[in-house]
Amino acid sequence: MSPIELIAIDLDGTLLNSKHQLSKRNEGAVRKALERGVKVILVTGKTHFSAKYLIETFGLKTPSIFNQGLITALPDGKVTHQSLLDPDVARYVITYAENKGFDIAAYSGTKIFVKTLNTWFEDLNRKYHEPMPQAVGDVRNILDEISINKLLVLKEGEPQKITELRGEFEIQLVNKVRVLQPSFGDMMEVLPPNTGKGSALKTLLNDLGVHPEKAMAIGDGENDIDMFHLVGLGVAMGNSWDIVKNAANVVVGTNDEDGVAQAIEKFVLNETPQ
Repeated sequence: MSPIELIAIDLDGTLLNSKHQLSKRNEGAVRKALERGVKVILVTGKTHFSAKYLIETFGLKTPSIFNQGLITALPDGKVTHQSLLDPDVARYVITYAENKGFDIAAYSGTKIFVKTLNTWFEDLNRKYHEPMPQAVGDVRNILDEISINKLLVLKEGEPQKITELRGEFEIQLVNKVRVLQPSFGDMMEVLPPNTGKGSALKTLLNDLGVHPEKAMAIGDGENDIDMFHLVGLGVAMGNSWDIVKNAANVVVGTNDEDGVAQAIEKFVLNETPQ
């Protein structure tokens, strides 16, 4: 295996534990990798706002990937690459989903727009370090003025209905969107077609002059599989769905067992696992 020159790390369910905190062991392993000259890229479905404290904690100098691969930004938040959802497609998704009783959040850069706030949306801020969503009434009314990267569709506590809606969108909007369920069974995300963490990482690796074979990606969700297929070493967390574990080269401990540190210690630092 080629020496690892870059590590791409998902946040929720991966680098952060179930309390959405950074453990000392994970922090220490990332710091050691950086000290050895290994580049670290944060790759998350969340906004730059949510990862700012981690960027500052590690003193990252390279860009990272946000909004499910739809935004690549420098540490200061300056966007270098961006993908947008077609407004007409977004309008259709919102209308169809809301008519069936689903809640919608629209992501635009570091802002999140919703019809009305609920506990789940407020938890995006309280638990996941996201900016507090802005209640704007009918989200369709802002689509002509505000560019949207992705839509989050929620049916709290009803994952089966999310799966059914996903199937409907995959048929109705074939080649117009990409639909995925990152980690949470009762929510899904609607992205522009041919986008995601993998394609964003491929572009960023090229920008940084790092061959994919010399990169390691660590994640726990369906949205991380694209990265596994791209890099030399794909690492699934122990808390991942089986589909994610099957796509990875190796499986480590859960996010509450410092799985990220386990991977870095073994494959980057060449230390004996604790």
